[in-house]
Amino acid sequence: MIEALRDPRMRPVINACLTLSLAIGVFGASFGVGAVTAGASVAQACVISLLVFTGASQFSAVSVIGAGGSTASALGGALLLAARNGVYGLAMARRLDGSLARRLLAAQLTIDESTAMSAAQTDPVAQRLAFWITGLSLYLFWNLGTLLGALAGTAIDPKTFGLDAAFPAAYVAMVWPLLRDGRGRLAAALGAAICVALIPFVPVGIPILCAALAVLVGVRR
Repeated sequence: MIEALRDPRMRPVINACLTLSLAIGVFGASFGVGAVTAGASVAQACVISLLVFTGASQFSAVSVIGAGGSTASALGGALLLAARNGVYGLAMARRLDGSLARRLLAAQLTIDESTAMSAAQTDPVAQRLAFWITGLSLYLFWNLGTLLGALAGTAIDPKTFGLDAAFPAAYVAMVWPLLRDGRGRLAAALGAAICVALIPFVPVGIPILCAALAVLVGVRR
């Protein structure tokens, strides 16, 4: 890993990973604000980000509690959204190796961004480097953003600073390179089809969760 960091050919990969992580990490401030607004303390908001570390699930839980929902309903929705990370783990298992402790750490860092940045690389060394750089730097920036947002409380309006657009913009940036591959285009089309087909029939959030199954198309045998 150290040798890869020193390789000049890896600089574009490292720069892209750090840029994405910083952009998404800034959005962690929005979660910190939302958590405190929903009634959490600064410490509780920070612990959620440290242990859960998946933005969609965190925002889902906070929004449910903020709207007066029960802890059980907030946890249920958050777990459903987080289930997609298990599917990502199938794709990442063949790219990552090492000891049990290393794999457990990788499991904590297996999220949308780290998986996408790794999958966008063609070289195995670059794939592993992209995963670790994205995962570790985003973990740092996300938790720092959460702390700053929680301390600021309701003094920050995410929409005023355009923070509400950070996630959609980042997802577009992550998906675009993957569409160069035929399997990537197939997974994207299948995911979109699943989501659109289920929207009229199932509760909000379920179509997106089911659409994540399309990632299995990208798991090479």
